[in-house]
Amino acid sequence: MSFPLETMDNKPYDKLRASGVNAPTAKMKFRTNVVIQIAMMLFACAIIINLFKVSVVQNKKYEALANNYHFGTMRLEAQRGAIYDATGTPLAWSATVYNVYIDPQLFREEMDDVQKNNESKQAAADKNGKTATDIVDVATLRENIATYLAGKLNLQKADIEKAFDADGRYYILQTQVEKNVADEIENYFDNLNLVSFATEATTRRYYPQEELAASVIGFTNGDGDGQYGLEYQYNNYLAGVDGRIVSAQAANGEEMPYRYSTTYEAQNGSSLYLTLDTTMQYYLEKAIGEMAVKFNVQQRACGIIMNPKTGAIYAMATYPSFDLNNPSDIYDTATSRALDSLSGQEYSDAYLAARETQWKNKAISEIYYPGSVFKVFTSAAAFEENLIDLQNDSFYCSGYFTVMGEKIGCSNRSGHGTQTFTQALTNSCNPAFMEIGLRLGVEKFSYYFKGFGLTEKTGIDLPGEVASLYIPEDTMSNVDLASSSFGQANKITPIQMITAYSAAINGGKLVTPYLVQEVVDADGNIVMEHETEEKRQVISEETSKTIREQLEAVVEGNGGHNAYIQGYRIGGKSGTSEKLDEYTEGQEMKYVASYGCFAPADDPEVIMLIMADEPDNSIAYYGSTVVVSYARTVMSEILPYLGFYPEYTDEEYADRNVTVPLVQEKSLDSATATLDDMGLSYEVVGEGSSVVSQCPKTGSVIEKGGTVILYTEENTEPEVVEVPNLIGLSAAEANTALTQLGLNIVTMGASSDNADAKVQFQSEPAGTSVEVGTVINLTMSINDQSG
Repeated sequence: MSFPLETMDNKPYDKLRASGVNAPTAKMKFRTNVVIQIAMMLFACAIIINLFKVSVVQNKKYEALANNYHFGTMRLEAQRGAIYDATGTPLAWSATVYNVYIDPQLFREEMDDVQKNNESKQAAADKNGKTATDIVDVATLRENIATYLAGKLNLQKADIEKAFDADGRYYILQTQVEKNVADEIENYFDNLNLVSFATEATTRRYYPQEELAASVIGFTNGDGDGQYGLEYQYNNYLAGVDGRIVSAQAANGEEMPYRYSTTYEAQNGSSLYLTLDTTMQYYLEKAIGEMAVKFNVQQRACGIIMNPKTGAIYAMATYPSFDLNNPSDIYDTATSRALDSLSGQEYSDAYLAARETQWKNKAISEIYYPGSVFKVFTSAAAFEENLIDLQNDSFYCSGYFTVMGEKIGCSNRSGHGTQTFTQALTNSCNPAFMEIGLRLGVEKFSYYFKGFGLTEKTGIDLPGEVASLYIPEDTMSNVDLASSSFGQANKITPIQMITAYSAAINGGKLVTPYLVQEVVDADGNIVMEHETEEKRQVISEETSKTIREQLEAVVEGNGGHNAYIQGYRIGGKSGTSEKLDEYTEGQEMKYVASYGCFAPADDPEVIMLIMADEPDNSIAYYGSTVVVSYARTVMSEILPYLGFYPEYTDEEYADRNVTVPLVQEKSLDSATATLDDMGLSYEVVGEGSSVVSQCPKTGSVIEKGGTVILYTEENTEPEVVEVPNLIGLSAAEANTALTQLGLNIVTMGASSDNADAKVQFQSEPAGTSVEVGTVINLTMSINDQSG
């Protein structure tokens, strides 16, 4: 039953009103009840909404917070994969090392305990009227610990003392500590009964070949992540996946027994197997290093050796290199000395710039004017378009060529006169190639420039490859076209150059260069395998064959070229480009010298490019002089290594060098008969009937007709002579000088029959004392200024 509000019992309020107090009316009570009910409903809604957010919307967040409270996690570090060369030689691997750390808070507590123990001993001794023994002076103990750790961890003592007073429970003193050192430190603190110092296992990256292929391999940072090179490019494969141990924790935060934990094993990283070969890499690095020193190259040098058919990189080098185990150390001695003279911000800026430069792979990260090596592409395009007739075409060079009223010079300012195409290519005649470029026209030139991949990155599996800088077709004038035709208008990277060069001589196919042959996981399964990628057919096989023949003719030149190697068919082209974009009027022009060659010329299996950026003009700057002889040396080393052996013509076979046989301990008659059969002369020293020693030693290579000294008596003191200075002499002049001293000669490089060939290097420096009969190797070179 309900009652009207007016009839409800209001006696209490009536009394209040009678006493003069304003009591709430029934309407006021109703409104109050409504407000309270609404507030309670809103509060309930808020609780429901928050419960929904916590249990549904933000479930993952609060689940993680709960797990962090109830579960403890320990990381199991994955072993980073190794890197191997093509023969299985390790280039990078990870090994277990240790972090040494301190619990600063616990250390201070332990020191307090030592002090309290001292006080207890002292009090007991005082009570018994004795002298306290075994008192440990805390200050001395701290001092000894700091001194010990500073010595073992190669740290400053002040750094150790700072750690003693640090906040927190975990402070790393040193990382990547070898196991023997970590064990010594643990034993030291065990003997002191201190538990505030400990070690923990981690991994360290080792590079056993040190500076070999440094800019290719790259390195890892302090966290173990790849930085630069293949370490960065293939980091996802190499790194693996860390594991973890998840264990339950009691309410006080302590771990519960093992049965309450779950282990997720780490997945170790995969290993890389490269196409790069350390032997060929060594030959290349040695050669470009010697070249850079000899010609005082200012802006570094680089080189690439590659399979032109597949794109597999056999070697890639930048000089100066750096030690991968200490990548932040400036490796180049000249740069390091220059830095030593600086201080403050100037030193800091210069150091950072030098460090970044030495890490950069010049072969992929810097562009240059290719110079006359580019004539390979101009030639290929013209032959493909049937614009050159090898039998009937001729090219006249007066020393310059005029395009749109502008004279553009040749390297031979007096001119080459009338030439066939082969002669123009051999002479590296700029006017001839400007004429060929104009025959092509802007549209066709640009078509082949793009076709050879020179407008795009090669796609090599390395980070940091930069794009070329070229004149677009729609803005190219005939003057631009003329300069472009001999490689002096567009800038490309060395990797673009060798990749395009490969297309010109491999049958016309543009392939993608690569370094990693396969990726193998920790269980030995191949997870990635490279297959040759042919992007497109740029020129026909017939045109490619013509280019190979023409480039072989450049090297052959009757055996007179600096790259000539007796018994091998080699094709090649040198280049010398002006650094026009860096030239300021009144200053000396700077140059880039380069050489690209391949072998065997009829069916190329290996191609090489070497480049020297800014050789010293006062010594030499032409590619044919600076680079070619070093390229010849590398080729002469890698071809036998790859299984290619010399094939001589009858004339070459008759004049070939001879390997000195072992005649020591043979009878004199037998020894002289052996030498006679091999076409070698001999000189007998002593009155004995058998040979007790010889010079040159067995295995030495000398020219046919050379002399072997045969000693027939024990303890005979060999005659010693001083090696003369032979630099700049012809082969005949050097031979006369050495023969008079009883020394043997072997010439390499440009043919000794060429009157223009002069000694560029000698194996034994002038003034060196050597035994009579010693072989002096001479590198012959033609002062070729054709490119």
